[in-house]
Amino acid sequence: MASRTIALVIGTLICMSAAPALGQQKFKYSFKTPPGISKYTQQHVLEVGDVPGHQIRIAEIHTKFASEAPEYDGVKVVETWGRLTSDYSNGNGRLVPYTVLHMANGDKIFHRGEGISHSAAAADGSKRISYSNVLTITGGTGKFANLRGLLRQTGFSDLKTGTSDSQTEGEYWYEK
Repeated sequence: MASRTIALVIGTLICMSAAPALGQQKFKYSFKTPPGISKYTQQHVLEVGDVPGHQIRIAEIHTKFASEAPEYDGVKVVETWGRLTSDYSNGNGRLVPYTVLHMANGDKIFHRGEGISHSAAAADGSKRISYSNVLTITGGTGKFANLRGLLRQTGFSDLKTGTSDSQTEGEYWYEK
């Protein structure tokens, strides 16, 4: 009976000491992309034809960072290439972005998102489009192969000038 009790106590102590190792270490992420450094490189728009202003669109957006750049686990992002689809009625609707982040060490990180956009008239009468995305980090290459995370992004786009800016926050971790 005593050996069983000792074995139970030892087993409990082992489990308790291993408990912190079982949890995922999560890292906070927060970055505001400066206005004007993200530019649409291509946009293709088709009128759906069911109601005026209903369009589907595919687009590509490029961001090149200078000294101020976001980081993942101490490695800076050099540039991003995003591809997205949207289904808009007068600038309002759903968008689905996919982004490849090119890191300073040569690795890549992949994001996939779901979002909505809202169009409103600016003071000068032009359209100002705001958007909100939930981004899932789906992995990467090299050091970031097991990276996972969840980010929230809000921002503004000007489809005529082809620029965009955003604020992104959330957390990421390495899947074990």
